[in-house]
Amino acid sequence: MMHADLIDQEDLLGQLRSLGFETPPGASAEQACECAVRGLSESRAKALRSMVEHMLTGRATILPAVRQAIDKQLLPALAQFHQARG
Repeated sequence: MMHADLIDQEDLLGQLRSLGFETPPGASAEQACECAVRGLSESRAKALRSMVEHMLTGRATILPAVRQAIDKQLLPALAQFHQARG
């Protein structure tokens, strides 16, 4: 039997919480990402960027809802933060 590593909504929320981002109970992946990008600081953006890079370059399969949340919320917010900091 083959076992595939998957990153689902609970994995995403767990990783965000482990970095210190608060996510409301029962939050969707998109809602959790919205919360994570509010009020980014340099250290929080760095931690979030590292998490996203690890997820996107790892061997685990990212489920579509999680990938969509990353693409629609995290990546644009991190790019905007980076541009604002010059």
